[in-house]
Amino acid sequence: MIKISQFIALILALGLLFSCANSNKKGKETAMENYEKGTFGYDLNYLSEKDSLVILKGDNDAQVIVSPKYQAKVFTSTVDGPRGRSLGFIGYKALEQAVPDEHMNGYGGENRFWLGPEGGKYSVYFEKGKEQIYDNWHTPKPIDIEPWELISATGQRVVMKKEMEVKNFLGTQFKLNVDRTVELLDGEQIKSLLGIRLADEVKYVAYSTRNIITNKNDFEWTKATGTISTWILDMFIPAPKAVTIIPFNKGDEKTMGKIVTSDYFGEIPAGRLTVKEETLYLKTDGAQRGKLGLNSFRTKGIAGNYDPELNRLTITTFDVEKGATYLNQEWNPSKDPLVGDAMNAYNDGPLEDGSIMGPFLEVESCSPAAFLKPNQSQAHNHNVFHFVGEPAHLTKITEKLLGVSIDDITNAF
Repeated sequence: MIKISQFIALILALGLLFSCANSNKKGKETAMENYEKGTFGYDLNYLSEKDSLVILKGDNDAQVIVSPKYQAKVFTSTVDGPRGRSLGFIGYKALEQAVPDEHMNGYGGENRFWLGPEGGKYSVYFEKGKEQIYDNWHTPKPIDIEPWELISATGQRVVMKKEMEVKNFLGTQFKLNVDRTVELLDGEQIKSLLGIRLADEVKYVAYSTRNIITNKNDFEWTKATGTISTWILDMFIPAPKAVTIIPFNKGDEKTMGKIVTSDYFGEIPAGRLTVKEETLYLKTDGAQRGKLGLNSFRTKGIAGNYDPELNRLTITTFDVEKGATYLNQEWNPSKDPLVGDAMNAYNDGPLEDGSIMGPFLEVESCSPAAFLKPNQSQAHNHNVFHFVGEPAHLTKITEKLLGVSIDDITNAF
């Protein structure tokens, strides 16, 4: 029989547990209230209610949010800890939907894994025989709504995996494995990868992604079966004076192709896209929809985006195999599926009915076409670097990496 003293002790213990539970709940609520929307802390609290996140942290205030549940996305990052600005675009509206959208769920994420091609004869977004229009466009579920497997996680690296099947416009059923690693980069790694030395006043957060697809079919992926490619998309927040900067290789169009494809969604107006010397500039204000692309001969495997209001410079680098076969992403099965772009840039804006998913801006890269034999693999690397600092310090980075100064960028339009 329990003694009175033991009974009293039990009651006190239960009371303490109840008190602690309420205290933790209040603490969590207080944390939400303490972080303004737009800060990393706000997004961390918000996303923590949706998934068991992996947080990568550096020796400085750099942090990165990775989500296995949401298709292995890097959701967002910061150079300034929880109270710092959140640098990735997050689709709050999509995350609150009770029923997933049948076409695509715009959860956002400043770095996400997709498969190409989106359109054309090899498309994995349109069923065989269906007209390639929006009503028939459906993002494959493994890269849209299905969770991925978390293999391992440390403070600086997370490894995720997904076994998937997708069918293309020709009717070929692809079986593949995807292995994806996201790794936080420190100052020395940034210096090594980019060949730059950062001023002490420049804050940074950077990470690499390694994406490997493996053919798990019992047949080779060929021109006859069609094939796929890795497609990495970075979604960032636009701003009134933000600009995407894309250096390109000059040369004869007969051997290298045209400098830029600028009519994915209708021709981009001259006031929003300009070419100066060896650099393309695209307005990324989220006010008008437009997309451009560069082939493997033209792209230098690097692009930047600069927001002068926040003194934020973003650099993306990615693998390019000059002269390799890249897949056509256009929604047109009559086009040659084996002639496409290696990188793209996008500025969001309202659709004809006035609706808008974002607004956001994107920088994208693709791997070459994956003509793989059974159990053969192909890797594609794509890296993201954010720098925040005064223009005098950032211009040393842009001049080294992009071949232009901060003044060149801010005076591009």
